[in-house]
Parts: sequence; C-alpha cells; structure tokens
Amino acid sequence: MSDAPLILTAQLPPDLHSWATGLRDEHFPPERNYLEAHVTLFHAIPAQCEPEARSFLARLVGEVAPVPARLEGLMSLGGGTALKLSSPDMLSLRDHIADHFHGMLTAQDQHRPRLHVTIQNKVTSKEAKVLQAQMAGTVNPRDFAFPGLSLFHYKGGPWELVRSFTFRG
Repeated sequence: MSDAPLILTAQLPPDLHSWATGLRDEHFPPERNYLEAHVTLFHAIPAQCEPEARSFLARLVGEVAPVPARLEGLMSLGGGTALKLSSPDMLSLRDHIADHFHGMLTAQDQHRPRLHVTIQNKVTSKEAKVLQAQMAGTVNPRDFAFPGLSLFHYKGGPWELVRSFTFRG
C-alpha cells in the first residue's frame, strides 16, 4: 500500500472529458500540466484509508445512478480559468462520503468544493482575464451526467490511478 494521500474525483463523460482536456492542454502552463481534465471532490484522503475507501466506494456506486450535472460556463480562479459546473446531487453524494470519513479529512476537504474543471492555473490574473475574454461566449451550457468516481494516489505531480468506480444504481 502506498503512503501517498488519495484524491477522489468525479468522472466526466468521454466527450466532455476529451474537450476539457484539449482546453487544458492548450491553456495550462505546459511545465505544470501533468493531468487530464478532472473534477476534484477530495484533495487528500489519508493513505491509511485506502482499503476502507475502496470498499466503501465500491458499495456506494452500486446504489447510485449516473449523477446529473450542468456545465454552466467559465469561472475565474483569480490566477486561472475553469469550466464552472453545478450538481446539487454530486455535492450531496460528496457530503455523504465526507460524513463517512469524518475526522480523517484535511481542513480543505472538510468544505464543499465549487465544482469545476481547471483549464488554466498558476498564471497572472491579467493572463487569466485575457483567456476568459477570448473564450467568452464559446462555452455553451449543457446538461450531462457524471458516470462515476476515480480514486488516485497523489504523487507530487502526476497522479496514479488506484481504481475507477462506475455508478450502477
């Protein structure tokens, strides 16, 4: 078992994942772009929770259907740009997972995230505003469903996939 913390993400459907990864490849600083497009739900579940996380998530996805969501448009990250997502159901599911791991989560992971896909980060706010102006009107809101969850080991840069969990409920 690894001693690396665990990251839990919500999976994007293939078409949205491919499009968002393309945007990320185009706009993310290349020296920092280790990852494909993703939606982080938890940043650092302790490594010792891995067996429990695997078991709990495997049971959970059997009870949950693909989770409805909406791509809303662009979102400023100050020093970056993201695709803004909304999904009350995903946030409720995330709350359920947080309750299960109560007492084990970092301060950051104790708070609900703003669901998003980062396509640019660690740039100046001026650079981010330029991209947001360029992309204004090009991101069409649309409904989609998260097909599952993915659990990763955080390895400092790239992540290592532990397991994907497909919603089956």
